[in-house]
Amino acid sequence: MQDNRRVTLVDDMQWRGLIQDSTDPDELRKHLDGGSITFYVGFDPTAPSLHVGNLMQVVTARRLQLAGHKPLLLVGGATGQIGDPSGKASERVLNSSEVTAGWVRRIRDQLAPFVTYEGDNAAELVNNLDWTGELSVIDFLRDVGKHFPVNKMLARDVVRNRLESGISYTEFSYQLLQANDFYELHVRHGCRVQFGGSDQWGNITAGVDFVRRRGAGPVQAFTTPLVLKADGTKFGKSESGATWLDPEMTSPYAFYQFWVNADDRDVSHYLRYFSFKSREEIEELEKATAERPQARLAQRELAFEITALVHGEEEANQAVAASQALFGRGSLADLSADTLRAALSEAGMVSVRGELPPVTALLQQAGLVKSGGEARRTIAEGGAYVNNERITDPEAVVPESALLQGRFLVLRKGKRTFAGIERV
Repeated sequence: MQDNRRVTLVDDMQWRGLIQDSTDPDELRKHLDGGSITFYVGFDPTAPSLHVGNLMQVVTARRLQLAGHKPLLLVGGATGQIGDPSGKASERVLNSSEVTAGWVRRIRDQLAPFVTYEGDNAAELVNNLDWTGELSVIDFLRDVGKHFPVNKMLARDVVRNRLESGISYTEFSYQLLQANDFYELHVRHGCRVQFGGSDQWGNITAGVDFVRRRGAGPVQAFTTPLVLKADGTKFGKSESGATWLDPEMTSPYAFYQFWVNADDRDVSHYLRYFSFKSREEIEELEKATAERPQARLAQRELAFEITALVHGEEEANQAVAASQALFGRGSLADLSADTLRAALSEAGMVSVRGELPPVTALLQQAGLVKSGGEARRTIAEGGAYVNNERITDPEAVVPESALLQGRFLVLRKGKRTFAGIERV
């Protein structure tokens, strides 16, 4: 018999594995599966850009808004100056208020494309410095600190784990500031739900309890799971460092490649967490991965979707075109200078001044061969390419007209090993 029950938002989120903890599952379902409510999620400006580790929260906020709820995207101009001790083995280095303010502006701009600021459930960007900055120490201790039993604060994992190595009063007080954010957003905007990563559970429940102690509410909260890769390493980290959302820090091409290179063991989770494809579409991609993993269909579908969401469809198309063209399956001439530079920088690119030397020398300078003899053998065996054209003459000199965008060459050895030359 066919099941005709309506799949609700909470049903879909549970299938995707997006709800790890919740204050009251039944009440949370009433909030999220009922009429439109206002929710919030926060981002501290601890760097000049968000990274892919933040995407879980950003994409979940988008998912809730598409279901009819109103997002409050909080950037912590106040909490960012304090530092959340969650997940840290030692005290954070505090940034100046000027640096933090600059990062707040950058992150607010990055969040803008993920939600819509029009309609009945239009998103709003908020900054907790607006209400925290005007609090005096006396007011903070009387109105906020009075409601926090120290024994409960000490019992929280994030504090208990740091007691031996040491935790400052500044970081110890962080949970009070975050809790007060929930109260202020509840009073000012009618916010009824907060969510965040599972490492924030202690701070989040402190906020729920604080709203109750102030005689407001009721409010609810949930957490999303922390994302770890199958090999145990941290999601979003690679040998080159974090994968950032800022295109100046991680190029759209490198961003696309991060998703294309996802482990087959991880891509199913990533699809459920980050994609807006339907359950049927995702299950088809999971099946394709199991049957033909070498095709990397799921990875390529996810990479395009997320790159288009973060950087726009044009950049996503350029990333796809570059991935194909670099391996001889498309036109290199169609790639922009920025995409070429980003892709070749990822592979390894060297600069050449003045006239271009013979191809054998270029292959050596690019690091594709170790010697002139190896370069000649590679050419003789038909395995050397410049701009996807096979080279047959070891003494050949690449003409100026072959330079892509007037300055780049793509050198390839065999089918998959390539490097770049930039004439400066």
